[in-house]
Amino acid sequence: MAEHTAAPRERRPGFRGLPRGLRVTTYVAVLVALTLVAGLATFVVLARRPLPQTTGELVLPGLTGEVEVVRDEHGIPQLYADTLDDLMRGQGYVHAQERFFEMDVRRHATAGRLAEMFGEDALETDLYVRTMGWRRVAERELALVEPSTRTALEAYAAGVNAFLAESSPTETALEYTVLNAGGLDYHPEDWTAVDSLAWLKAMAWDLRGNMAEEIDRVLTADAVGARRAAELYPAYPYAEHAPIVQQGAVVDGVFEQDATTGGTRNPQRAPFTAAQRAPLAALGEGLARMPSWLGRGEGLGSNSWVVDGEHSATGEPLLANDPHLGVGIPGVWMQMGLHCRRVGPECPLDVAGFTFSGVPGVIIGHNADIAWGFTNLGPDVTDLFVERVRGDTWRYDGRRRPLKVRTETVEVAGGDDVELTVRETDHGPLVSDVDEAVARVAGVAGSRRSGPERDEYAVALSWTALQPGTTADAILGLNAATDWDSFRDAAADFAVPAQNLVYADRAGHIGYQAPGLVPIRRSGNDGTVPSAGWRPENDWTGEFVPYDGLPRVLDPDEGFLVTANQAVIGEDDYPYFLTGDWDRGYRSERIRRELLDDGELSVADMGSLQLDDRHPLAPVLTPYLLDVRLRSGYADDGQRLLRGWDFRQQADSGAAAYFNVVWRNLLELTFHDELTGDQRPDGGSRWMGVVEQLLERPRSPWWDDVTTDDVVETRDDVLAAAQLAARDELTSRISPDAGEWRWGDLHRLDLRSTTLGESGIGPVERMVNRGGWEVGGGAATVDATGWDAREGYGVVTAPSMRMVVSLGDLDESRWVNLTGVSGHPFSAHHTDQTDVWAAGGSLPWVFSREAVLDAGADTLTLVPADGD
Repeated sequence: MAEHTAAPRERRPGFRGLPRGLRVTTYVAVLVALTLVAGLATFVVLARRPLPQTTGELVLPGLTGEVEVVRDEHGIPQLYADTLDDLMRGQGYVHAQERFFEMDVRRHATAGRLAEMFGEDALETDLYVRTMGWRRVAERELALVEPSTRTALEAYAAGVNAFLAESSPTETALEYTVLNAGGLDYHPEDWTAVDSLAWLKAMAWDLRGNMAEEIDRVLTADAVGARRAAELYPAYPYAEHAPIVQQGAVVDGVFEQDATTGGTRNPQRAPFTAAQRAPLAALGEGLARMPSWLGRGEGLGSNSWVVDGEHSATGEPLLANDPHLGVGIPGVWMQMGLHCRRVGPECPLDVAGFTFSGVPGVIIGHNADIAWGFTNLGPDVTDLFVERVRGDTWRYDGRRRPLKVRTETVEVAGGDDVELTVRETDHGPLVSDVDEAVARVAGVAGSRRSGPERDEYAVALSWTALQPGTTADAILGLNAATDWDSFRDAAADFAVPAQNLVYADRAGHIGYQAPGLVPIRRSGNDGTVPSAGWRPENDWTGEFVPYDGLPRVLDPDEGFLVTANQAVIGEDDYPYFLTGDWDRGYRSERIRRELLDDGELSVADMGSLQLDDRHPLAPVLTPYLLDVRLRSGYADDGQRLLRGWDFRQQADSGAAAYFNVVWRNLLELTFHDELTGDQRPDGGSRWMGVVEQLLERPRSPWWDDVTTDDVVETRDDVLAAAQLAARDELTSRISPDAGEWRWGDLHRLDLRSTTLGESGIGPVERMVNRGGWEVGGGAATVDATGWDAREGYGVVTAPSMRMVVSLGDLDESRWVNLTGVSGHPFSAHHTDQTDVWAAGGSLPWVFSREAVLDAGADTLTLVPADGD
C-alpha cells in the first residue's frame, strides 16, 4: 500500500467548476501554512476545534426525550429515540456535527450561490443552476410532500440549526477559518427544509441519463457522417447480455410478470442543418465545465444483486450493492442507524444504512424487515430542443409565442453583483443563454438567415427534475416499509433520478422495481438526439410511463436478480421507450455468470464478487494483440506479459498495466485523428463494444489515420503501433524493466476536496486532500474503479460504498465507505475506512441494539433543554 499523502494528479473533468473559483479567497490560506511554522500549537487548536463532542451530554432544544448517539470505533453513529421528531432532530444535529461545511457548499451549489462563498470564478456554475432553477423547483416540492415528510424535514432542520446556534464558524469547520482569514466574514445561514430537497436535484443532475450523448451524436455525425457515427453507438447486445427483467409484459397499462406481448418504438427524427448544430457544440463545451457533485462520466452507475434462500448458504436472501460515483473527499455517503426505541405508527423507523448529509432518513440500507439497493436506471429523462428565437418570442407550429422571462441577481464575493436574465420556452429554460460562446455562435447562425424573419438559435432543456416531485416521501417511505407491497407503495413516490431498486425481505422474498418519471414522447422524438423545438411532433406528450407499467418482478424464476445499468427489459417485450443508451452490460453479465456458477453463496462470497477485477474486453482483444509480430526484446517485452494472463487487473499486475496502456493508445491512434473534445473515447463500455466490432473488420476506415496521406493503416498496423507506444510509455512512467510494471503505479485513487482541495495552494491542498492508494479494477469491470482514457489512468469513479445484507441475520451484514463518516480533515474518521476499502475489506454492520452497544466506542446523550 502506498503512502497516503496527496500525490501529483491528472486533471479530471469531475473537478471542473470550483477549482479556479477558490484561488482569490484562498491565497490568504498561505497564512495558515505559515502558522505551522510560527505556531504549530495554534494551528492544532484551530484544526481540532470543529471536531464533534461524542461523549457525555449535550442539550438539544426541542427534544421531548433523550436521544442516544452510539458511535463505534469508526465513528459510525446509531441513534435511538422515542419519537420520530426527536430522531430526525438528532439526525440533523449529528450530520451537522460531522459534515456541515459539505452541507453548506451543497446548498449554495443547488441554489446557484457558490460565488457568494468562492468568488467570480464560481459564477459560471451559478448561472447554469439559476437558469435551470433547481432551488425554485425545490421550493415548490415542499408544498407537495406529505405532511409527515414536511414535519420530518423541519425537525431535521431544527437539529442542524441547534448545532449552528451553539457553534461559531471556527467551531463548525476548519474551512470557514481558512475562508474567513481572507476577509469573507462568512456566517452560515440557518438550514431549511428546502435546502434538503434541493440536494436531491444535484443527485438527479449527475444521474440524468443521455443528455451528453444527445449532443455528441449530432457533433460526431457532423464530423464523420451519420453512417460512421452510428458505428460508434452500437445497439445493446440483448443476445449476449441479459436484461434485468427476463419475464413479463405490459397488459392494459400494467406490467404483469407472467404475461407476454410485443412492443413498439418511435421513429428517428430529421437531422439538423449546420447552423442549427452550432449552439449544440458550444452548449456541450459549457456543460462539461459544470461541476459534478456526485461524479461524471463512464462508471457513473452501480452494481446490485440479490439472491433468494436457495442460492444462499444462509437459507435466506442476501443483497449486495455498490454505487459507482465520482471520487472526492468527504465521500457522498455517511453511514448511520436511526432507531425508534419502540417501533409503531408514531415512530416507525428501525433502519440503518447510507445517508446523504443534509437529507433526513436513510437512502440505501435495510430496516428490521426489508433491505433495498439502488443502481442508476438511466432512462432518457432529458431532451434538448433547438429553438428559433426572435426578440422576446419563439417559434412553434408556424406561430410566434412569448418567452417566459425572469431576472435574478447573483452575488459575487469580492466582486459586483451579476444580473441574470433567464428565458424559457414551453420546453424549458434556454440553457444556451448561460454560455457566452453559445450566444455568439447562435448569433452568427441567426445572421446567416436572410429576410425579415431572422431568428437566432438557442437550446432549451426539458428534464423531469425541473418539475416538482415527491422523492423525499419515497425515502422515508422506504425506511418504514415492512413488505413488498409497502415497499412498492413507497417507491411509487420516487420521481428523480429514476433508479433500479432491488429488494429482499426476512420472509424470504426478493424482487425488483423500476420507479421514476420517464416521459412519453410524440412520434417525431426518439430521445437520442436534440429535437427541432418548432415542430409539435417532437414534443413530450405531457404524460409519463405509468408506475404500474414500469418493469417489476417478485421472486423471479431464476432465483436471483442482477442490476448493473444494463437494459432493463427486452427490446421487443416492452411498449414504452426507456432509453437506447444502456450500459453495455459487461458487468451485469459477469455477475450473472458468477452467480450461476457459484451455487450457494455466503456473505463473504457476495463481498468477493464485488471485487471481481476481470477486464471484460481482454479475452477478446488479447488474442489479436498476440497475433501481431513484434521485434524480439524491447518491443515485445509487454506482449510476453499477456501470454497466460488471466485477464485480472490486480494492483500488482504487470499484464494489466500493459494491457490498459495499450488500450488507451489504441483508442488514441484509432479515433483521435477524426474526433475532437468530448467526442473522443473515454474508454468505457460503449467504446469496448465499438472496438469489439471493429476487430472483425481489419480494413475499416476507422483504423486508417487520415493525417497520413500516402498510407492506409489497417487494424494490425494500429495494434502494433499501440503496443510499441505502450512499451515506450511504461518505460517512461515506471521502468525500462517490464518485470517492474504494476497497474497500481498508474491506477491510483486520490481523494480531493472539491473546494479547498482545488485551491492551487500546495499547503492548503495537502491539509485537506488525501491520496496515493494503489488499486486494481477498471472501467466496465465489476470492481469499477473507472478511469478516463482522455485524461489518464487515475481513478475518477469508483464504488462509493459496498454493502452486503444478510436477511437471515442482520448482524452478519457487512459495509464499508469510500472515505469515513467525518468531513473534518483532522478527524480520525476522515478516511479511516479508505484503507479497508482499498484493500477489499469491509466492516461489521451490526444492527440489533445489543450488538450496537457491544460495538460502541463512544456514547453521546442529547437531552431536552430545560422547559422543553
